[in-house]
Amino acid sequence: MDYFVKKEQIIGKFTRLNEQIRAPRLRVIDEEGDQLGILGRSEALQAAKQAELDLVEISPQANPPVAKIIDWGKYNYQRTKQLKKNKKNSKTLDLKQIRVGLKISDHDLEVKAKKTREFLEIGHKVKYVLRYRGRELAHRDLGFKLAEKIIESFKEEVTVDQAPQFAGRQLSFVIRRAHAKAKNS
Repeated sequence: MDYFVKKEQIIGKFTRLNEQIRAPRLRVIDEEGDQLGILGRSEALQAAKQAELDLVEISPQANPPVAKIIDWGKYNYQRTKQLKKNKKNSKTLDLKQIRVGLKISDHDLEVKAKKTREFLEIGHKVKYVLRYRGRELAHRDLGFKLAEKIIESFKEEVTVDQAPQFAGRQLSFVIRRAHAKAKNS
């Protein structure tokens, strides 16, 4: 049984079992899922030993904590398998960054817009960063106009998550794909 505890601690899920459970009273559930009621710690451990299984603390925050009499190895395997499945199915959305200068040409802006659409199709958010160089700082309004032009070029495809804001030598804003309306409409 010590093998499973060490393996579980390596995974990073510190589930208490058997003698590691500290609560004096526990709500105990047997291997079939039937409630045995609220038992003392020693009574619960005795019931687990009689069934030749482990006493595992399922919900330590409950009052009293909930413990279940189960095969620890099987339970741990099923839980690890479920965690991996959940991780595989979850989609991590990134924030992609596109840098633009104030003197960008229309064609270059179209190329950046094409790349932005690709990121948005995947589901990523896109952060545009307009960088000011040298004396361009004297014309901050040009950056805001360019930001509006970029946002307008996407029309109703995008939603602005973070409005254009100036910080240091750059102006930045974040856009994401607008939610699609119902297809049956």
